Amino acid sequence: MIKKATTHVNQNEGLIFERSRPGRVGYKLPALDVEAEPIDSLIDSKLLRDGDLAGLPEVSEVDVIRHFTRISTWNYAVDFGMYPLGSCTMKYNPKLNERVARMEGFAASHPYTPDEFAQGNLELLKELEDALAEITGLAAVSLQPAAGAQGEMTGLMVIRKCLESRGAARKLVLIPDSAHGTNPASAAICGYQVKTIKSNANGAIDLENLRQVVNEDVAALMLTNPSTLGMFEENIEEVCRIVHDAGGFVYMDGANMNALVGVTRPGDMGADVIHLNLHKTFSTPHGGGGPGAGPIAVTKELEPFLPFPRIIEEKNHKGERVLRLEYNRPQSIGRVRAFHGNYAVLVRALCYIVTLGPDGLREATETAVLNANYIAHHLKDVYEVAFDGQPMHEVILNDKRQQKTGVHTLDIAKRLIDYGFHPMTVYFPLVVPGAMMIEPTESEGREELDLFIDAMKSIAREAEADPELVKQAPHNTRIGRLDEAAAARKPALRWKPAKTSSAAGRE
Repeated sequence: MIKKATTHVNQNEGLIFERSRPGRVGYKLPALDVEAEPIDSLIDSKLLRDGDLAGLPEVSEVDVIRHFTRISTWNYAVDFGMYPLGSCTMKYNPKLNERVARMEGFAASHPYTPDEFAQGNLELLKELEDALAEITGLAAVSLQPAAGAQGEMTGLMVIRKCLESRGAARKLVLIPDSAHGTNPASAAICGYQVKTIKSNANGAIDLENLRQVVNEDVAALMLTNPSTLGMFEENIEEVCRIVHDAGGFVYMDGANMNALVGVTRPGDMGADVIHLNLHKTFSTPHGGGGPGAGPIAVTKELEPFLPFPRIIEEKNHKGERVLRLEYNRPQSIGRVRAFHGNYAVLVRALCYIVTLGPDGLREATETAVLNANYIAHHLKDVYEVAFDGQPMHEVILNDKRQQKTGVHTLDIAKRLIDYGFHPMTVYFPLVVPGAMMIEPTESEGREELDLFIDAMKSIAREAEADPELVKQAPHNTRIGRLDEAAAARKPALRWKPAKTSSAAGRE
Protein backbone atom coordinates (compact mmCIF):
# COMPACT_ATOMS: atom_id res chain seq x y z
CA MET A 1 0.00 0.00 0.00
CA ILE A 2 1.36 3.37 -1.00
CA LYS A 3 1.18 5.94 1.74
CA LYS A 4 -0.46 9.20 0.61
CA ALA A 5 2.04 12.02 0.34
CA THR A 6 1.73 14.98 2.66
CA THR A 7 0.52 18.15 0.99
CA HIS A 8 3.38 20.61 1.27
CA VAL A 9 1.38 23.86 1.06
CA ASN A 10 -1.94 23.89 2.85
CA GLN A 11 -3.94 26.79 1.44
CA ASN A 12 -6.19 26.72 4.50
CA GLU A 13 -3.62 28.88 6.22
CA GLY A 14 -4.03 29.19 9.98
CA LEU A 15 -3.56 32.32 12.04
CA ILE A 16 -0.03 33.59 12.60
CA PHE A 17 -0.55 32.73 16.28
CA GLU A 18 -1.05 29.09 15.36
CA ARG A 19 2.42 29.02 13.76
CA SER A 20 4.00 30.18 17.00
CA ARG A 21 6.66 27.97 18.63
CA PRO A 22 8.32 28.81 21.94
CA GLY A 23 11.72 30.39 21.44
CA ARG A 24 11.43 30.84 17.67
CA VAL A 25 12.43 34.35 16.57
CA GLY A 26 13.29 36.14 13.35
CA TYR A 27 16.01 38.41 14.71
CA LYS A 28 19.11 38.42 16.89
CA LEU A 29 20.15 41.42 18.95
CA PRO A 30 23.68 42.22 20.08
CA ALA A 31 24.63 41.74 23.71
CA LEU A 32 23.34 44.49 26.01
CA ASP A 33 25.81 47.20 26.97
CA VAL A 34 23.34 48.82 29.36
CA GLU A 35 21.40 47.59 32.37
CA ALA A 36 18.52 45.28 31.39
CA GLU A 37 14.98 46.57 31.89
CA PRO A 38 11.90 44.29 31.73
CA ILE A 39 10.02 45.19 28.55
CA ASP A 40 6.67 44.79 30.30
CA SER A 41 7.41 47.93 32.30
CA LEU A 42 7.98 49.95 29.11
CA ILE A 43 4.76 49.04 27.29
CA ASP A 44 1.22 50.09 28.15
CA SER A 45 -0.52 46.88 29.22
CA LYS A 46 -3.67 48.01 27.40
CA LEU A 47 -1.84 47.43 24.11
CA LEU A 48 -1.03 43.80 24.93
CA ARG A 49 -3.13 40.67 24.54
CA ASP A 50 -4.30 39.49 27.95
CA GLY A 51 -2.11 42.15 29.58
CA ASP A 52 1.29 40.58 28.87
CA LEU A 53 3.66 39.66 26.08
CA ALA A 54 2.81 35.95 26.21
CA GLY A 55 0.08 36.42 23.62
CA LEU A 56 2.46 37.59 20.87
CA PRO A 57 3.42 34.92 18.32
CA GLU A 58 6.96 33.56 18.32
CA VAL A 59 7.82 33.00 14.66
CA SER A 60 10.79 33.24 12.31
CA GLU A 61 11.12 35.63 9.40
CA VAL A 62 10.46 32.76 6.98
CA ASP A 63 7.25 31.91 8.84
CA VAL A 64 6.06 35.50 8.61
CA ILE A 65 6.92 35.97 4.93
CA ARG A 66 5.35 32.70 3.80
CA HIS A 67 2.27 33.22 5.92
CA PHE A 68 1.46 36.68 4.57
CA THR A 69 2.48 35.79 1.01
CA ARG A 70 0.05 32.86 1.02
CA ILE A 71 -2.89 34.81 2.40
CA SER A 72 -2.17 37.67 -0.02
CA THR A 73 -3.12 35.30 -2.86
CA TRP A 74 -6.59 34.86 -1.39
CA ASN A 75 -7.70 38.38 -2.33
CA TYR A 76 -9.63 38.45 -5.57
CA ALA A 77 -8.61 41.44 -7.67
CA VAL A 78 -9.18 42.81 -11.14
CA ASP A 79 -5.59 41.84 -11.95
CA PHE A 80 -6.62 38.24 -11.23
CA GLY A 81 -9.86 38.01 -13.20
CA MET A 82 -13.16 39.57 -14.21
CA TYR A 83 -14.90 41.75 -11.64
CA PRO A 84 -18.57 41.87 -12.76
CA LEU A 85 -19.84 44.19 -10.01
CA GLY A 86 -22.54 46.36 -11.55
CA SER A 87 -22.67 50.15 -11.15
CA CYS A 88 -19.14 50.09 -9.75
CA THR A 89 -16.96 50.07 -12.87
CA MET A 90 -14.35 47.69 -11.49
CA LYS A 91 -12.14 48.04 -14.54
CA TYR A 92 -8.49 47.22 -15.14
CA ASN A 93 -6.31 50.30 -14.71
CA PRO A 94 -3.13 50.56 -16.83
CA LYS A 95 0.08 50.32 -14.81
CA LEU A 96 1.54 53.19 -16.82
CA ASN A 97 -0.83 55.56 -15.02
CA GLU A 98 0.43 54.27 -11.67
CA ARG A 99 4.05 54.93 -12.67
CA VAL A 100 3.26 58.47 -13.79
CA ALA A 101 1.40 59.25 -10.57
CA ARG A 102 4.49 58.14 -8.62
CA MET A 103 6.90 60.43 -10.46
CA GLU A 104 8.73 62.56 -7.91
CA GLY A 105 7.58 65.86 -9.38
CA PHE A 106 3.97 64.82 -8.80
CA ALA A 107 4.16 62.55 -5.75
CA ALA A 108 6.52 64.77 -3.73
CA SER A 109 4.95 68.11 -4.59
CA HIS A 110 3.73 69.99 -1.51
CA PRO A 111 0.33 71.72 -1.71
CA TYR A 112 1.79 74.88 -0.14
CA THR A 113 4.35 75.25 -2.94
CA PRO A 114 4.13 78.84 -4.26
CA ASP A 115 2.40 79.13 -7.62
CA GLU A 116 5.56 80.24 -9.42
CA PHE A 117 7.29 76.98 -8.40
CA ALA A 118 4.31 74.74 -9.18
CA GLN A 119 3.66 75.65 -12.80
CA GLY A 120 3.93 72.04 -13.99
CA ASN A 121 1.42 70.82 -11.43
CA LEU A 122 -0.97 73.68 -12.15
CA GLU A 123 -0.60 72.99 -15.87
CA LEU A 124 -1.64 69.38 -15.27
CA LEU A 125 -4.71 70.46 -13.30
CA LYS A 126 -5.67 73.04 -15.93
CA GLU A 127 -5.27 70.54 -18.76
CA LEU A 128 -7.42 68.00 -16.91
CA GLU A 129 -10.11 70.62 -16.28
CA ASP A 130 -10.15 71.49 -19.98
CA ALA A 131 -10.29 67.82 -21.01
CA LEU A 132 -13.20 67.04 -18.67
CA ALA A 133 -15.04 70.16 -19.83
CA GLU A 134 -14.70 68.99 -23.44
CA ILE A 135 -15.76 65.41 -22.58
CA THR A 136 -18.87 66.58 -20.71
CA GLY A 137 -19.77 69.49 -23.01
CA LEU A 138 -19.89 71.93 -20.10
CA ALA A 139 -18.15 75.24 -19.52
CA ALA A 140 -16.07 74.81 -16.36
CA VAL A 141 -14.76 72.14 -13.99
CA SER A 142 -13.78 72.02 -10.33
CA LEU A 143 -11.41 69.20 -9.34
CA GLN A 144 -11.81 69.66 -5.59
CA PRO A 145 -14.43 67.06 -4.60
CA ALA A 146 -12.77 63.93 -3.27
CA ALA A 147 -15.41 61.37 -4.27
CA GLY A 148 -18.67 60.96 -6.12
CA ALA A 149 -20.89 61.66 -3.12
CA GLN A 150 -18.95 64.84 -2.32
CA GLY A 151 -19.28 65.80 -5.98
CA GLU A 152 -23.05 65.45 -5.65
CA MET A 153 -23.07 67.63 -2.56
CA THR A 154 -20.82 70.23 -4.22
CA GLY A 155 -23.04 70.33 -7.30
CA LEU A 156 -26.15 70.92 -5.21
CA MET A 157 -24.37 73.58 -3.16
CA VAL A 158 -23.50 75.38 -6.39
CA ILE A 159 -27.12 75.12 -7.57
CA ARG A 160 -28.41 76.41 -4.25
CA LYS A 161 -26.03 79.38 -4.27
CA CYS A 162 -27.08 80.28 -7.81
CA LEU A 163 -30.78 80.08 -6.91
CA GLU A 164 -30.16 82.23 -3.84
CA SER A 165 -28.57 84.84 -6.11
CA ARG A 166 -31.82 84.79 -8.09
CA GLY A 167 -33.82 85.40 -4.92
CA ALA A 168 -34.84 81.99 -3.49
CA ALA A 169 -33.13 78.65 -2.89
CA ARG A 170 -36.41 76.75 -3.44
CA LYS A 171 -37.43 73.65 -1.44
CA LEU A 172 -37.49 70.41 -3.44
CA VAL A 173 -35.07 68.11 -5.24
CA LEU A 174 -36.61 65.44 -7.47
CA ILE A 175 -34.90 62.02 -7.57
CA PRO A 176 -35.91 58.91 -9.55
CA ASP A 177 -36.73 55.77 -7.58
CA SER A 178 -33.81 53.98 -9.28
CA ALA A 179 -31.18 56.52 -8.17
CA HIS A 180 -28.02 55.87 -6.18
CA GLY A 181 -28.70 56.11 -2.47
CA THR A 182 -26.25 58.97 -2.08
CA ASN A 183 -28.47 61.26 -4.20
CA PRO A 184 -31.20 61.82 -1.59
CA ALA A 185 -28.56 62.01 1.15
CA SER A 186 -26.73 64.80 -0.71
CA ALA A 187 -29.97 66.70 -1.25
CA ALA A 188 -30.87 66.47 2.44
CA ILE A 189 -27.41 67.68 3.50
CA CYS A 190 -27.91 70.76 1.33
CA GLY A 191 -31.21 71.54 3.04
CA TYR A 192 -33.66 70.20 0.46
CA GLN A 193 -36.70 67.98 0.77
CA VAL A 194 -36.67 64.98 -1.55
CA LYS A 195 -39.52 63.89 -3.77
CA THR A 196 -39.34 60.58 -5.64
CA ILE A 197 -40.04 60.30 -9.37
CA LYS A 198 -41.40 57.00 -10.62
CA SER A 199 -39.71 54.85 -13.26
CA ASN A 200 -41.73 53.47 -16.16
CA ALA A 201 -41.75 49.84 -17.33
CA ASN A 202 -38.44 50.33 -19.16
CA GLY A 203 -36.69 51.88 -16.18
CA ALA A 204 -36.78 55.44 -17.54
CA ILE A 205 -38.29 58.50 -15.87
CA ASP A 206 -42.09 58.58 -16.10
CA LEU A 207 -42.61 61.86 -17.99
CA GLU A 208 -46.23 62.28 -16.89
CA ASN A 209 -45.27 61.85 -13.25
CA LEU A 210 -42.44 64.36 -13.75
CA ARG A 211 -44.80 66.95 -15.28
CA GLN A 212 -47.20 66.51 -12.36
CA VAL A 213 -44.63 67.19 -9.63
CA VAL A 214 -42.49 69.91 -11.23
CA ASN A 215 -43.36 73.36 -9.89
CA GLU A 216 -41.71 76.58 -8.71
CA ASP A 217 -40.51 74.85 -5.51
CA VAL A 218 -38.25 72.47 -7.45
CA ALA A 219 -34.58 73.42 -7.26
CA ALA A 220 -33.21 70.50 -9.24
CA LEU A 221 -33.74 67.08 -10.68
CA MET A 222 -30.99 64.57 -9.91
CA LEU A 223 -30.75 61.70 -12.36
CA THR A 224 -28.20 59.12 -13.42
CA ASN A 225 -27.81 58.57 -17.16
CA PRO A 226 -27.45 55.78 -18.08
CA SER A 227 -29.59 54.96 -15.09
CA THR A 228 -28.73 52.62 -12.27
CA LEU A 229 -30.91 50.15 -14.17
CA GLY A 230 -28.38 50.19 -17.00
CA MET A 231 -30.72 51.94 -19.43
CA PHE A 232 -30.18 55.17 -21.35
CA GLU A 233 -32.70 57.92 -20.60
CA GLU A 234 -34.08 58.20 -24.13
CA ASN A 235 -36.24 61.24 -23.27
CA ILE A 236 -33.40 63.10 -21.60
CA GLU A 237 -33.84 66.27 -23.67
CA GLU A 238 -37.55 66.43 -22.81
CA VAL A 239 -36.77 65.74 -19.14
CA CYS A 240 -34.32 68.67 -19.08
CA ARG A 241 -36.80 70.92 -20.89
CA ILE A 242 -39.54 70.24 -18.33
CA VAL A 243 -37.25 71.09 -15.41
CA HIS A 244 -35.72 74.15 -17.10
CA ASP A 245 -39.12 75.57 -17.99
CA ALA A 246 -39.93 75.56 -14.28
CA GLY A 247 -36.69 77.41 -13.49
CA GLY A 248 -34.92 74.41 -11.99
CA PHE A 249 -31.56 72.81 -12.76
CA VAL A 250 -30.71 69.31 -13.95
CA TYR A 251 -28.00 67.54 -11.99
CA MET A 252 -26.61 64.43 -13.66
CA ASP A 253 -24.90 61.72 -11.64
CA GLY A 254 -21.90 60.72 -13.77
CA ALA A 255 -21.21 57.40 -12.05
CA ASN A 256 -22.02 55.62 -15.31
CA MET A 257 -20.18 58.00 -17.60
CA ASN A 258 -18.10 55.12 -18.92
CA ALA A 259 -21.08 54.37 -21.18
CA LEU A 260 -21.02 57.86 -22.74
CA VAL A 261 -17.44 59.14 -23.01
CA GLY A 262 -16.57 60.03 -26.59
CA VAL A 263 -20.04 59.16 -27.86
CA THR A 264 -22.27 61.88 -26.42
CA ARG A 265 -21.99 64.73 -23.91
CA PRO A 266 -24.27 65.51 -20.94
CA GLY A 267 -24.03 69.25 -21.62
CA ASP A 268 -25.44 68.70 -25.09
CA MET A 269 -28.39 66.82 -23.56
CA GLY A 270 -29.27 69.75 -21.29
CA ALA A 271 -27.55 68.83 -18.01
CA ASP A 272 -26.41 71.81 -15.92
CA VAL A 273 -24.12 69.96 -13.51
CA ILE A 274 -22.44 66.57 -13.57
CA HIS A 275 -19.96 64.90 -11.28
CA LEU A 276 -17.46 62.41 -12.66
CA ASN A 277 -16.04 59.45 -10.75
CA LEU A 278 -12.41 59.61 -11.87
CA HIS A 279 -11.78 56.51 -9.76
CA LYS A 280 -14.26 54.62 -11.93
CA THR A 281 -14.24 55.98 -15.45
CA PHE A 282 -10.78 57.53 -15.66
CA SER A 283 -8.36 55.06 -14.12
CA THR A 284 -7.73 54.81 -10.44
CA PRO A 285 -8.15 51.43 -8.72
CA HIS A 286 -11.67 51.51 -7.31
CA GLY A 287 -12.79 50.05 -4.02
CA GLY A 288 -11.25 49.45 -0.62
CA GLY A 289 -12.37 52.82 0.67
CA GLY A 290 -10.50 55.05 -1.73
CA PRO A 291 -8.85 57.13 -2.86
CA GLY A 292 -11.37 58.77 -5.12
CA ALA A 293 -12.09 61.96 -7.01
CA GLY A 294 -15.48 63.40 -7.98
CA PRO A 295 -14.93 66.66 -9.89
CA ILE A 296 -17.95 68.54 -11.14
CA ALA A 297 -18.54 70.21 -14.49
CA VAL A 298 -21.06 73.06 -14.76
CA THR A 299 -22.62 75.49 -17.22
CA LYS A 300 -21.34 79.03 -17.71
CA GLU A 301 -24.13 80.38 -15.48
CA LEU A 302 -22.98 78.22 -12.56
CA GLU A 303 -19.23 78.75 -13.00
CA PRO A 304 -18.96 81.79 -10.62
CA PHE A 305 -20.24 79.64 -7.75
CA LEU A 306 -17.64 76.85 -8.04
CA PRO A 307 -15.32 76.21 -5.08
CA PHE A 308 -12.21 78.36 -4.84
CA PRO A 309 -9.37 78.60 -5.62
CA ARG A 310 -9.73 78.51 -9.40
CA ILE A 311 -6.80 78.17 -11.80
CA ILE A 312 -6.47 81.21 -14.05
CA GLU A 313 -4.03 82.28 -16.75
CA GLU A 314 -2.08 85.54 -16.60
CA LYS A 315 0.92 87.23 -18.21
CA ASN A 316 3.99 87.90 -16.09
CA HIS A 317 6.23 90.98 -16.38
CA LYS A 318 7.98 89.31 -19.31
CA GLY A 319 4.73 88.75 -21.15
CA GLU A 320 4.93 85.01 -20.58
CA ARG A 321 1.85 82.88 -19.85
CA VAL A 322 1.70 81.76 -16.21
CA LEU A 323 -0.89 80.03 -14.08
CA ARG A 324 -1.96 80.93 -10.58
CA LEU A 325 -4.63 80.08 -8.03
CA GLU A 326 -7.36 82.69 -7.74
CA TYR A 327 -8.99 83.03 -4.31
CA ASN A 328 -10.98 86.22 -4.87
CA ARG A 329 -14.26 84.57 -5.82
CA PRO A 330 -17.05 86.50 -4.04
CA GLN A 331 -19.86 84.24 -5.31
CA SER A 332 -18.05 80.95 -4.61
CA ILE A 333 -19.46 78.36 -2.22
CA GLY A 334 -15.95 78.24 -0.71
CA ARG A 335 -13.72 75.23 -0.28
CA VAL A 336 -15.21 71.75 -0.08
CA ARG A 337 -11.88 70.08 0.55
CA ALA A 338 -8.38 71.02 1.64
CA PHE A 339 -6.04 71.94 -1.20
CA HIS A 340 -6.79 70.71 -4.73
CA GLY A 341 -8.42 67.29 -4.44
CA ASN A 342 -6.76 63.87 -4.44
CA TYR A 343 -3.88 64.90 -6.64
CA ALA A 344 -2.51 61.45 -7.54
CA VAL A 345 -5.98 60.45 -8.76
CA LEU A 346 -6.04 63.54 -10.96
CA VAL A 347 -2.63 62.64 -12.40
CA ARG A 348 -3.83 59.14 -13.27
CA ALA A 349 -6.96 60.51 -14.90
CA LEU A 350 -5.10 62.89 -17.21
CA CYS A 351 -2.57 60.18 -18.09
CA TYR A 352 -5.44 57.86 -19.02
CA ILE A 353 -7.16 60.51 -21.17
CA VAL A 354 -3.99 61.59 -22.97
CA THR A 355 -2.82 58.01 -23.55
CA LEU A 356 -6.08 56.86 -25.11
CA GLY A 357 -6.94 60.08 -26.92
CA PRO A 358 -10.40 60.82 -28.36
CA ASP A 359 -10.55 57.66 -30.47
CA GLY A 360 -9.36 55.42 -27.64
CA LEU A 361 -11.84 56.88 -25.15
CA ARG A 362 -14.69 56.30 -27.58
CA GLU A 363 -13.51 52.75 -28.24
CA ALA A 364 -13.41 52.03 -24.49
CA THR A 365 -17.00 53.24 -24.18
CA GLU A 366 -18.20 51.22 -27.15
CA THR A 367 -16.45 48.10 -25.83
CA ALA A 368 -18.02 48.48 -22.37
CA VAL A 369 -21.49 48.71 -23.92
CA LEU A 370 -20.82 45.86 -26.35
CA ASN A 371 -19.60 43.59 -23.54
CA ALA A 372 -22.73 44.17 -21.46
CA ASN A 373 -24.98 43.48 -24.44
CA TYR A 374 -22.98 40.35 -25.28
CA ILE A 375 -23.63 38.97 -21.80
CA ALA A 376 -27.31 39.97 -21.92
CA HIS A 377 -27.78 38.26 -25.29
CA HIS A 378 -26.22 34.97 -24.21
CA LEU A 379 -27.96 34.75 -20.82
CA LYS A 380 -31.46 35.95 -21.73
CA ASP A 381 -32.66 32.37 -22.36
CA VAL A 382 -31.61 31.07 -18.94
CA TYR A 383 -32.16 34.12 -16.68
CA GLU A 384 -34.87 36.74 -16.63
CA VAL A 385 -33.70 40.12 -18.00
CA ALA A 386 -35.19 42.84 -15.80
CA PHE A 387 -35.98 45.40 -18.52
CA ASP A 388 -36.83 45.33 -22.19
CA GLY A 389 -34.62 47.31 -24.52
CA GLN A 390 -30.91 47.57 -25.08
CA PRO A 391 -28.78 47.83 -21.95
CA MET A 392 -25.83 50.17 -21.85
CA HIS A 393 -22.75 49.44 -19.72
CA GLU A 394 -24.46 46.93 -17.43
CA VAL A 395 -27.27 44.41 -17.56
CA ILE A 396 -29.68 43.47 -14.78
CA LEU A 397 -30.94 39.90 -14.50
CA ASN A 398 -33.16 38.44 -11.80
CA ASP A 399 -33.80 35.03 -10.23
CA LYS A 400 -37.46 34.63 -11.20
CA ARG A 401 -36.89 31.43 -13.19
CA GLN A 402 -34.58 29.87 -10.59
CA GLN A 403 -36.97 30.59 -7.71
CA LYS A 404 -39.17 27.75 -8.95
CA THR A 405 -36.60 25.28 -7.60
CA GLY A 406 -35.87 27.26 -4.45
CA VAL A 407 -32.65 28.81 -5.76
CA HIS A 408 -32.25 32.55 -5.22
CA THR A 409 -29.90 35.32 -6.28
CA LEU A 410 -27.60 34.91 -3.28
CA ASP A 411 -27.23 31.20 -4.03
CA ILE A 412 -26.26 31.93 -7.64
CA ALA A 413 -23.71 34.52 -6.51
CA LYS A 414 -22.17 32.10 -3.98
CA ARG A 415 -21.99 29.30 -6.55
CA LEU A 416 -20.22 31.63 -8.99
CA ILE A 417 -17.31 31.74 -6.55
CA ASP A 418 -16.78 28.01 -7.13
CA TYR A 419 -16.27 28.79 -10.80
CA GLY A 420 -13.48 31.26 -10.01
CA PHE A 421 -15.43 34.50 -10.54
CA HIS A 422 -16.14 37.31 -8.17
CA PRO A 423 -19.93 37.54 -7.73
CA MET A 424 -21.94 40.24 -9.43
CA THR A 425 -23.77 42.94 -7.48
CA VAL A 426 -26.84 41.36 -5.85
CA TYR A 427 -30.21 42.74 -4.78
CA PHE A 428 -29.51 46.18 -6.25
CA PRO A 429 -31.15 48.28 -7.55
CA LEU A 430 -33.88 47.82 -4.97
CA VAL A 431 -36.67 48.31 -7.50
CA VAL A 432 -35.74 44.94 -9.09
CA PRO A 433 -36.59 41.93 -6.87
CA GLY A 434 -33.78 39.37 -6.91
CA ALA A 435 -31.54 41.66 -8.96
CA MET A 436 -28.20 40.50 -10.37
CA MET A 437 -26.36 43.52 -11.78
CA ILE A 438 -23.48 42.65 -14.12
CA GLU A 439 -20.97 45.15 -15.53
CA PRO A 440 -18.05 43.65 -17.47
CA THR A 441 -16.54 47.09 -18.36
CA GLU A 442 -14.25 47.48 -21.37
CA SER A 443 -11.50 45.48 -19.66
CA GLU A 444 -12.71 42.03 -20.66
CA GLY A 445 -12.04 40.21 -23.91
CA ARG A 446 -14.41 37.75 -25.50
CA GLU A 447 -12.63 34.73 -24.01
CA GLU A 448 -13.20 35.93 -20.45
CA LEU A 449 -16.81 36.85 -21.20
CA ASP A 450 -17.44 33.38 -22.64
CA LEU A 451 -16.06 31.76 -19.50
CA PHE A 452 -18.38 33.89 -17.36
CA ILE A 453 -21.37 33.11 -19.57
CA ASP A 454 -20.59 29.38 -19.46
CA ALA A 455 -20.37 29.52 -15.66
CA MET A 456 -23.73 31.30 -15.37
CA LYS A 457 -25.37 28.80 -17.75
CA SER A 458 -23.90 25.91 -15.80
CA ILE A 459 -25.30 27.30 -12.56
CA ALA A 460 -28.73 27.64 -14.18
CA ARG A 461 -28.59 23.96 -15.18
CA GLU A 462 -27.50 22.99 -11.66
CA ALA A 463 -30.43 24.95 -10.22
CA GLU A 464 -32.73 22.68 -12.22
CA ALA A 465 -30.96 19.35 -11.74
CA ASP A 466 -29.55 19.68 -8.20
CA PRO A 467 -30.79 22.84 -6.46
CA GLU A 468 -29.25 21.85 -3.11
CA LEU A 469 -25.80 21.98 -4.72
CA VAL A 470 -26.34 25.65 -5.53
CA LYS A 471 -28.11 26.49 -2.27
CA GLN A 472 -25.17 25.20 -0.22
CA ALA A 473 -22.44 26.90 -2.27
CA PRO A 474 -19.62 27.79 -2.21
CA HIS A 475 -17.95 24.38 -1.97
CA ASN A 476 -14.35 25.05 -3.08
CA THR A 477 -13.50 27.90 -0.74
CA ARG A 478 -11.44 27.84 2.45
CA ILE A 479 -14.58 28.34 4.50
CA GLY A 480 -18.19 27.51 3.74
CA ARG A 481 -21.10 29.90 3.49
CA LEU A 482 -21.18 32.37 6.33
CA ASP A 483 -24.18 33.43 8.36
CA GLU A 484 -24.06 36.95 6.96
CA ALA A 485 -26.94 38.26 9.06
CA ALA A 486 -25.26 37.15 12.28
CA ALA A 487 -21.90 38.47 11.09
CA ALA A 488 -23.43 41.91 10.53
CA ARG A 489 -25.30 41.99 13.84
CA LYS A 490 -22.80 40.24 16.10
CA PRO A 491 -19.32 40.73 14.61
CA ALA A 492 -16.39 39.08 16.40
CA LEU A 493 -13.82 41.88 16.34
CA ARG A 494 -11.21 40.38 18.66
CA TRP A 495 -9.49 37.01 18.39
CA LYS A 496 -9.35 35.05 21.62
CA PRO A 497 -6.80 32.23 21.82
CA ALA A 498 -7.91 28.91 23.28
CA LYS A 499 -6.62 27.93 26.70
CA THR A 500 -4.56 25.18 25.08
CA SER A 501 -3.14 26.52 21.81
CA SER A 502 -3.38 24.40 18.69
CA ALA A 503 0.35 24.96 18.29
CA ALA A 504 1.02 23.33 21.65
CA GLY A 505 -1.31 20.51 20.76
CA ARG A 506 0.78 19.70 17.69
CA GLU A 507 4.10 19.69 19.55
